[in-house]
Parts: sequence; structure tokens; C-alpha cells
Amino acid sequence: QVQLVESGGGLVQAGGSLTLTCQASGRIFTIGTLGWYRQVPGKQREMVATQTRGRTIRYAAFVKDRFNTSSELDKSVTLQMNDLKPEDTAVYYCAAENVRVYGSVATPSDYWGQGIQVTVSS
Repeated sequence: QVQLVESGGGLVQAGGSLTLTCQASGRIFTIGTLGWYRQVPGKQREMVATQTRGRTIRYAAFVKDRFNTSSELDKSVTLQMNDLKPEDTAVYYCAAENVRVYGSVATPSDYWGQGIQVTVSS
């Protein structure tokens, strides 16, 4: 019912920039929170940045003013990443939380994109 498609990943040198974009589609009525998480092999998935429907934004401590997120209500979210470091190398996942769909009275659900690789070379 809901699909999240990420784009914009790839390989970049340390100090460079990348912009990730996530497009949401399907019978979406509302999305409570749109955001980005990342995961490296052998570690837990961690939050990078999220933005609520009320426009409250949270960043992980490791972002340290390097990343910026913005979203179009119920439709898309971007992650502008600057001054990238090798330790930012990971698979980045788009997440939509507390999603309500048209024609359903079910409890809101969470959805994930399939993930996109970001590799930062030193």
C-alpha cells in the first residue's frame, strides 16, 4: 500500500557532498514522521535525521551540523549530506512512521525503503 524509493546514493570522496531523496507513494493519507536511518554490517540501524508532521526535526549527534533534512508533507524527504567522512559509509534507509492510508481504519504502520548505499572514500 505504501512504497518508499530512495535515490541519490553513491561513492564520494571524504569532504564531499551527497543528497539523498525518498519519494513516498501509495494510498497515503498522512505520514507522522519521515526520516533517515543508516546501518553498517554487524551494527544496529541508527537514526540519522527525522522530521515530524509538525515540522520538529531531530538529528543524531554524529551529524554535527553537517547534514540537513527537509520534507514535503506526506510525499518526500531529502537528506543533504556535507563534509562526508569515511565513517558515514553505510546503507541509508528512508522511513515513514505512523502512516495512515485511505480507506483503512487500521492502526498506523511504519514503512521502510529498500536502502541505498553511501560510500565515502578516504
